[in-house]
Amino acid sequence: MNKHKNHHAETDIDETAETPETDGQELMEDETGEPGDETAAAEADVEELQAQIAKLREDYLRAFADAENTKKRCAQEIEKNNKYAISSFAKNLLSVADNLHRAIEAVNKEDGKDSCEALLKGVELTEAELMKVFNKFGISKMDIIGSVFDPNFHQVIQEVEDTSKPAGTIIAELQTGYMLNDRLLREAMVVVTKGGPAGK
Repeated sequence: MNKHKNHHAETDIDETAETPETDGQELMEDETGEPGDETAAAEADVEELQAQIAKLREDYLRAFADAENTKKRCAQEIEKNNKYAISSFAKNLLSVADNLHRAIEAVNKEDGKDSCEALLKGVELTEAELMKVFNKFGISKMDIIGSVFDPNFHQVIQEVEDTSKPAGTIIAELQTGYMLNDRLLREAMVVVTKGGPAGK
């Protein structure tokens, strides 16, 4: 009777001994499992932030380049405006220069030139002073006698037969042409030849 009871007791002990080992294995599996969702989410956030940083850098460089280009354009416009700001004023002065030149020519043609010597001298000095002012502000006369007509700078008023010169050669200037720096201020009114070989 006692022997039978002891057999059952041993069985109970064996079953009890197996329980802690099983629990330990389950615990180890929980502790040594693969990375969870939190790690993957953190990596995704890092990649997204890096992409945003790259985009912000690209936007900054583009904005900086645009600002530099705008700065250069503004500087060019300011220089251009300063260079040609006097166009209207200068054009109005051209008629003064024309009248002075006509006065000089008229005095030179007069028979009594000696009696007008002082007047002629004064007008010549006035014209010379005006030319100095013109030069100071970039206004210059065109030197076109003997050159070939260019519709961008000259206006033909008359054509004259002259086969000794190429067609379109400027032989007289009825109104002087002027340049403001490298820009046309007033076209020249000219007389050109016709009938000769075409000018080059």
